[in-house]
Amino acid sequence: MFKLNKTLAKDTFEICDLKLCKVLLMNDQNYPWLILVPRIKDITDLHHIPMADQADLMNEISKVSHALEKVTSPKKLNVAALGNIVSQLHIHIIARFENDAAWPAPVWGKTPAVLYSSDMSNELVKNLKVELN
Repeated sequence: MFKLNKTLAKDTFEICDLKLCKVLLMNDQNYPWLILVPRIKDITDLHHIPMADQADLMNEISKVSHALEKVTSPKKLNVAALGNIVSQLHIHIIARFENDAAWPAPVWGKTPAVLYSSDMSNELVKNLKVELN
């Protein structure tokens, strides 16, 4: 049975479940940052996704990318699956802006996370849910 990694659960807000993936908002207002986690037990890498699910994963990455783009109007979206620290397969979709703390470099390790207020996270989650339905 699928179980969300403890670190991902601790560092994110749940937005919704799509056909294949759980959609999460990273608790860091430095960058509007979504995470897709395929609800498949013990999977660590993209090439481990069953062939029957690969098209669904790509469709969900595209759907979530469009939603984040519509809600935040970024200069660029970064999409990555790294897993060096959290091995459970998860795909990062990060809205980037020319004035963000790390631009144009990668976001990892550049600045400490700035946590969302409840009002800010609730509003962003609400707006993203509207776009994802």
